[in-house]
Amino acid sequence: MTIDPFKLERYFAQFEFKVKYLLSSSDPESLSMEELLQMASSESLMLWKTLKLGYTESAGHPVLRSEASNLYQNITPDDLIISAPEEAIFIAMQTILSPGDNVIVVSPAYQSLYEIARSIGCSVTPWKFELGSNGWQLDIDQLEHSLIAQTRLIVVNFPHNPTGYVPSIAEYGKIVDIARRNGIYLFSDEMYRFLEYDSTKRLPPVCDIYEKGITLSGLSKSFALPGLRMGWLATQEHALIEKWLVFKDYTTICNSAPSEILGIIALRAKEKILNRNLAIIQKNLTLADQFFSKYEDRFKWIRPVAGSVGFPKWLGKGTIEAFCQELLEQKGIMIVPGSIFEFPGSHFRIGLGRMNFGEILDHTDDYLKSRYS
Repeated sequence: MTIDPFKLERYFAQFEFKVKYLLSSSDPESLSMEELLQMASSESLMLWKTLKLGYTESAGHPVLRSEASNLYQNITPDDLIISAPEEAIFIAMQTILSPGDNVIVVSPAYQSLYEIARSIGCSVTPWKFELGSNGWQLDIDQLEHSLIAQTRLIVVNFPHNPTGYVPSIAEYGKIVDIARRNGIYLFSDEMYRFLEYDSTKRLPPVCDIYEKGITLSGLSKSFALPGLRMGWLATQEHALIEKWLVFKDYTTICNSAPSEILGIIALRAKEKILNRNLAIIQKNLTLADQFFSKYEDRFKWIRPVAGSVGFPKWLGKGTIEAFCQELLEQKGIMIVPGSIFEFPGSHFRIGLGRMNFGEILDHTDDYLKSRYS
């Protein structure tokens, strides 16, 4: 198997633990162990205190699968498997796709959502976001026109990383209808679900509404627990579950026992965790609005409608890569340029979920004043 380097992950590996400030983190401020355990019920605490550090069930702890299935209407504990989110993407692609298949993927996207397909020998067709007068948008007609006889999989990600876009429920229904009419699997990365600023814009999980729909979800983003490495795949097509489990025997075999119990605690404390994360994001959105309105000549602020990231555009002199490098060197602030997502133009990703967001904007403000005054 030959696969290209993961540009975003290599970029973070180079700078994440060396710089002072991260302005492009996609996850909300991580919960501490103490904070999470304080949310635990007496029953959950007993699971934690009596935990033995042995092997776990390959499909995942039965209680964890039950709690995850409670997030859906048409999914039972037997309709999902627990794994690390990145592992889940790898397993799904390897068990669904074959060389010569075609995959249509929203663009920009998290690289593994298309790179694994390429490494298998599939052709990948980007379904590109466009910037309109009302923000980011996707052309549904472009999706339909991109279908070919070999198209086996459509990959979407809503709320979207890095734009923060969410289609309307009607538009989403059209996407599902296109997949259904053509008998195509629809893989939906829903890692940022529940972080909609307006809950009426929340889309139904694809695993609930489409028999060949596959939902990827987990605790890294919306639940602010990336260190647990806990996620899951859910689908109504139960034959896929067995294929995933057979393939998982060659990856992790089973999950981390402590992470599974902590995952149970998190899912049982869902409302408290999500409200906490949304409050951080909403506060930072206001700060972002103020910052970008102050520098309208330097940036185009495309306000996201959901999630913990945004994808504004650099309007100043020079390239976005040069801006990011200079800010890194002078202020110790890491920003991910859009080229890391293989997306043209001068966009860059900002993260809206960290508690020091305002402090980072203040330092960015100092840099802009010294550089352009």
